[in-house]
Amino acid sequence: MYHPISLFIGLRYLRGRSGDRFSRFVSYMSTAGITIGVMALVTVLSVMNGFEAQLKERILGVLPHAVISQQDGKTPLTETAPAFIQQMSAIKPEPIVRGEAVIQSAAQLTAGYLIGIEPKQGDPISNHLIAGRLSYLQAGEYRVFLGHSLARSLKVSMGDKVRLMVTNATQFTPFGRIPSQRNFTVAGIFNTGSDVDGQLMIVNMTDAAKLMRFPQDTVSGWRVFFSDPFMVTDFADKPMPEGWQWSDWRAQRGELFQAVKMEKNMMGLMLGLIVGVAAFNIISALIMVVMEKQSEVAILKTQGMTQPQVMAIFMVQGASSGVIGAIVGGAVGVALSLNLNAILESAGVALFSFGGHLPIEIDSFQILLVVVLAIALSLAATVYPSYRASSVKPAEALRYE
Repeated sequence: MYHPISLFIGLRYLRGRSGDRFSRFVSYMSTAGITIGVMALVTVLSVMNGFEAQLKERILGVLPHAVISQQDGKTPLTETAPAFIQQMSAIKPEPIVRGEAVIQSAAQLTAGYLIGIEPKQGDPISNHLIAGRLSYLQAGEYRVFLGHSLARSLKVSMGDKVRLMVTNATQFTPFGRIPSQRNFTVAGIFNTGSDVDGQLMIVNMTDAAKLMRFPQDTVSGWRVFFSDPFMVTDFADKPMPEGWQWSDWRAQRGELFQAVKMEKNMMGLMLGLIVGVAAFNIISALIMVVMEKQSEVAILKTQGMTQPQVMAIFMVQGASSGVIGAIVGGAVGVALSLNLNAILESAGVALFSFGGHLPIEIDSFQILLVVVLAIALSLAATVYPSYRASSVKPAEALRYE
């Protein structure tokens, strides 16, 4: 079978001679270093992607991705949202009343975030209810859904009474100006598995508007959901029609996701340095091989092999370690990620006291990018030693042979 001469010799050098154990050991360690680095990088990125996806599902699955309202914060309620809002997402926009509120029970007093919605089938909050039904939020009945953490801190359960107070809306009484307030009945409890459960209160939109002293047929704005919460960046900088303003989830939860993104980038950087160290080991191994093979290179050049062909021999030898290590590391990293929870469970490692599992999300493009970059880094590491090998002068190398 025909082989390009540079490829054939480079692969022969990669296997090494039986007596050249040290050079083979250094070459194998370089391959193992890249394999371990790529494997660790793929595994960690898959876990971090899982955490990010879980946060998106639990936190941003309940909070509106964006709210579009008039600039005074009070928007006239119409049967359907304005046309420019409907064009933003395939998911139908719904009206919302929102604001900060204080909630009081017989045992505790705390502040939270109040959202008033029109209960309709398919509303995102229905996916997280652990008690009650969305149909319980009927106008005029003054019922409230609480996060399970908030309900636990208030020491209330289904059917208990709580008092909601809105400090931004006040009313005059014989005792002076006091916050607008009303007793509500706990009619549902939801659990998103995030800190939202300790802050969010959900009531009927009409009841929330009355509590906040909104004029009749007035809401805070239109809530918009997207297929991907991060799509808000595509619309945030676009100009709104006159008198309208845009706000999205980043105002409340943006710092959390920025912290997760920064942590993922830093972990990727640190583990990428492992791949970089392994690539530098390729340089060391190749320099040793070049010094050892000087006489052989000189003989090849005297037989007519050109400088680029000699350079290709050692690039094939060095890059082969990177290619093998990157591909094997990527495959092992994917397999480890898919079975990580089972491995930890069999080893008796409990990461969560409540029996949870690590969230895993494998991004094929991300893994391909890691493997390609590892191969490219390994290839770049071979350039200088290969150039040194191609610069060998036959007369000097064979002078004392």
